Amino acid sequence: MRASDSGADPGFAVYVHWPFCLAKCPYCDFNSHVREAVDQERWRAGLLREIDHYAALTPGRTVTSVFFGGGTPSLMAPETTAAVIGRIGERWGYAANPEITLEANPTSVEAGRFTAYAKAGVNRVSLGVQALNDADLKALGRGHSAAQALDAVALARDTFPRYSFDLIYARPGQTVPLWQAELARGLELAGDHLSLYQLTIEEGTAFHAAFRDGRLVLPDEDTSAELYETTQAMAGAAGLLAYEISNHAVPGGESRHNMTYWRYGEYAGIGPGAHGRLHLDAVTATAQRRKPETWLDLVEAQGHGTEVMNAVPAAESAEEMVMMGLRTAEGVDLARLAAISGGPLETVVDGDSLAMLLDQGMLKRTPDALTAMPQAWPVLNEVIRRLLG
Repeated sequence: MRASDSGADPGFAVYVHWPFCLAKCPYCDFNSHVREAVDQERWRAGLLREIDHYAALTPGRTVTSVFFGGGTPSLMAPETTAAVIGRIGERWGYAANPEITLEANPTSVEAGRFTAYAKAGVNRVSLGVQALNDADLKALGRGHSAAQALDAVALARDTFPRYSFDLIYARPGQTVPLWQAELARGLELAGDHLSLYQLTIEEGTAFHAAFRDGRLVLPDEDTSAELYETTQAMAGAAGLLAYEISNHAVPGGESRHNMTYWRYGEYAGIGPGAHGRLHLDAVTATAQRRKPETWLDLVEAQGHGTEVMNAVPAAESAEEMVMMGLRTAEGVDLARLAAISGGPLETVVDGDSLAMLLDQGMLKRTPDALTAMPQAWPVLNEVIRRLLG
């Protein structure tokens, strides 16, 4: 049974990966690459051809959201963006008022490009601001200044119906008062959505090596906890509610694209390193070749750059849905979980751990959903570990 056959339909999303950046940030573990030159026409043709391939595998779908991620998609020629949006519409068709988001860095923003993206069909932009002071931007390896970030936010507000931006907290040397002042400024600038991420050290990044060697020191555990609590309280008081651990929005301003992921919906991944989950005869995991040049050569040779296309066992799919859904305020849709797993919640999770977590107030269960309570979010990895045994 397809997951969308029961419960609320989370939509059908398309993720398009543009892997190129002007520089590699020291905290970033995404599939991003620095290249001196990019053949825009060749890349445009490759993306369109892979769209054709996946559309043929998923007939009858209607696209509810498109997300251009990266890398730095605002380095993509607007003509390429327009062609991709158009081809998605031709091959799948769009739902009414689809959400079409493009990620942008303040260093690659100027009025003409933003206007061109809007004309191409982009109706939401997500800006990688990350910090609002120059010293911390430099420490994070960002190529823009605070002034450029503010200009980019203003331009996004004037150009697109919706915009969001990211800030990172729990940075080296950051105190609660410093973050309170910075977040207050961020909330003044925010539209209907704001992403507030706690800095994490990912293996394989420059920050990981510095942290391991003691050259990078993060706030201690108590300070990090206070920074998290401050973030939740200030954002909530400003009307930007936490609908996911690191994402805040006014009601109705949630990222529809990301909600498709967190609801364990169906999405096609296009471009190098892109992942997908297609609900065919079974939930099917897809992944494209990561290296840009290898992916493009494969697309030109065979029509797609797929490296992985595997049916996911029902038990594993159910566990993935629990892990994703507990990140959100709405929780796990139990009807859809049963459609994937073939049984009730107790066949997916450890019954004793479920009872204990419910009794502790870490989880809440209703006939429709299983949700993680706010006090569980800071320790959600441990909650999930216990729940799934």
